[in-house]
Amino acid sequence: MSERTPLQQQRIDYKPPLPPIFHNLKNLSFQKGGETKAVSDIEELKELFPNSFGRPLVKIKQGGSLEIKPLNVGVVFSGGQASGGHNVITGLFDALQTLNSNSKLIGFLGGPSGIVDNKNILLDAKKLEGYRNQGGFDLIASGRTKIETEQQLEKSAQTVQSLKLDGLVIIGGDDSNTNAAILAEYFTQNKITTSVIGVPKTIDGDLRNEFVEISFGFDTACRTYSEMIGNIERDALSAKKYYHFIKLMGRSASHIALECALQTHPNLTLIGEEVAEKKKTISQITNEITDLICERSLKGKGYGVILIPEGLIEFIPEMKALISKLNSLLAEGASEFEAINATETTEEKISHVLSFLADEQKKTFTSLPEKIQEQLLLDRDPHGNVQVSKIETEKLFLDTVKKELKKRSDYKGKFSAVQHFFGYEGRSAFPSNFDAHYCYSLGHVAALLIAGDFTGYMCCIRNLTQPVEKWEAMGLPVTMLMNLETRHGKKKPVIKKALVDLDGKSFLEFQKISKRWGLNDDYRYPGPIQFSSEKTAFHPFILNN
Repeated sequence: MSERTPLQQQRIDYKPPLPPIFHNLKNLSFQKGGETKAVSDIEELKELFPNSFGRPLVKIKQGGSLEIKPLNVGVVFSGGQASGGHNVITGLFDALQTLNSNSKLIGFLGGPSGIVDNKNILLDAKKLEGYRNQGGFDLIASGRTKIETEQQLEKSAQTVQSLKLDGLVIIGGDDSNTNAAILAEYFTQNKITTSVIGVPKTIDGDLRNEFVEISFGFDTACRTYSEMIGNIERDALSAKKYYHFIKLMGRSASHIALECALQTHPNLTLIGEEVAEKKKTISQITNEITDLICERSLKGKGYGVILIPEGLIEFIPEMKALISKLNSLLAEGASEFEAINATETTEEKISHVLSFLADEQKKTFTSLPEKIQEQLLLDRDPHGNVQVSKIETEKLFLDTVKKELKKRSDYKGKFSAVQHFFGYEGRSAFPSNFDAHYCYSLGHVAALLIAGDFTGYMCCIRNLTQPVEKWEAMGLPVTMLMNLETRHGKKKPVIKKALVDLDGKSFLEFQKISKRWGLNDDYRYPGPIQFSSEKTAFHPFILNN
């Protein structure tokens, strides 16, 4: 590793506290609940997961006696980075060593492809020493390969058998944990005894349900973005001449935008779920922003801060319909795909795509700036969907607002705007104390579920708004979190994403207090993440829904 900074060394030396349940790992037992179902599509999911559907919830309880043989466990990062991942691994390692000092931990390199190709390294105490409480996934790196073909599943089975793995821990988001369930089903069907355990990771905060209160990485990302938003608010208030259009990560849900708004009090925050609920058009959103700018101008304020969630464009009904059509047209195997893909220039591709669109979709597409049209036709993501992170939604509304202001003859102010996208900046920061503690405990849950021979489960820590001393540990069958969604034109099992609840406390609180932020400069400046606080509960701006 590179030369360590004083803060880096301080964080390496930091010892995350553990809930009392983990103070004596051998004095534990597993309490099973009743049979579980799924979010929806129950009969179809039963057929897809005949060996693992319906398994019970498992609570980890004090009392009992675990006699643990040496365990060989593999671990992999899957998908985008999220702060705290290294603490999952160090928590897993420390728990395995406590259970039996002869246990071994193997890290698969470069994400799930490392499992398929059997590329791995032995993770020992010396190798892990410099990664405790550190950001990023650079210990073993990550990747977005999906293990779903018969060949990939067979090669993965060969890998875990050749390494004699008792368990495989997949640290990832909703799709990665779905992948864990698919592997668990395949291994069980083929009488392979390797347990497969998932860990809930995503900065987007949309891997959430009645049991998983939040995915790891969300807290750190929101704190990091909020520091930068606060800095920009201070700059806007100082220069008094710029509007800042800030797009924030959050592909399918607006949790990050909502949380950062509660922390920083910008002049306007668009919430995708509210846009969908009210069926707002591009024109209506443009007018909402423009109205605010005009009202602020009357108060002599030619500046402000506007937050835009990354996935907003898919919540706008007219855009959702267009994107859905484009996804089907550009899906591999679709009859139109080859013809569209054979075009040589962007102009030809746009012309070709237009010939397949209905009149209303054509009208929406042609109304967009040419740059946005091009971005909508980029190669699809691994799930066959438009890559919304590459669509400059902040630029789209900056342009539409600029045009609308020119139409308003009564507007006499100046309009200077700057666009930002806060994305990668929040994925690999030093984990907040909350994420450091949370992830270290999740690693312990993973080790215990493997020791208990559970497979197809996701690690879960509850009571996160309480101090660590009150946290509870359990395992969730991944199938209970699933439904079927269309990917690449086909129905596939996936974990259902949790969107912002418009009737939940967080949004209702935002709705109540944000009204005064529009015209007033009620900015809030969270500053850098602080590591000296002994508070270990989830920070106060997220309210339980």
